[in-house]
Amino acid sequence: MEECLVNIQQLTKIYDSNHYPAVNELTLMLPRGRIIGLLGPNGSGKTTLIKMMNGLLKPTYGAIYICGFPVGVETRRHVSYLPDRTYLNNASRIDEVLEMFNELYDDFEIEKAYSMLFDLGVDPRVRLQTLSKGNKEKVQLILVMSRRADLYVLDEPIAGVDPAARDYIMRTILTAHRPDSTILLSTHLIGDIETVLDEVIFIRTGNLLLYNTAQYVRDQYGKSVDAYFREVFAC
Repeated sequence: MEECLVNIQQLTKIYDSNHYPAVNELTLMLPRGRIIGLLGPNGSGKTTLIKMMNGLLKPTYGAIYICGFPVGVETRRHVSYLPDRTYLNNASRIDEVLEMFNELYDDFEIEKAYSMLFDLGVDPRVRLQTLSKGNKEKVQLILVMSRRADLYVLDEPIAGVDPAARDYIMRTILTAHRPDSTILLSTHLIGDIETVLDEVIFIRTGNLLLYNTAQYVRDQYGKSVDAYFREVFAC
């Protein structure tokens, strides 16, 4: 029997300004050792779900357990999170940021981070503000993937970067995570990531439409995940 890494039970989030839920009674169990696509159009609840998984938003009701713990201080040790917007100080040098991560996280492998920077050809002594958008995205991903986490949560990691940067980011995601960890990856660019996905989650207006293997989608509907997504969401 597969070990459950993430257990989401009846998770609901209603913002005060809205009468409808951003996430609606979502129940999911995510196993270890998977790369899972969290897929849905804008406003579907993907980022709200991700923020609740990282303790940045509190559910209206329902619960999330990661490695058996309710989301909180303990789960931060198990989750490595890449938000959809940068959170780093542009004036900082890269090596300063690496040292900060090394102090914050017991599982941060600073040698691994330096090795990936070397492979990328980025001088760790430069300031973030001197980097191109693509290289800045790569550095942020290196920071996230240099932790020995159980769950990597990546919110739009390839949005707004050129195809070469996307290729690097996808290679890093594939090679840097541990085999018994799980990656939850939210993106609109399904065609660029489909070949690496083990499982897919479709959500719309906070409701779960589908959770199954990527191969099931191909076999059941006779088309790629990207094509089926476009059919379901008419985009």
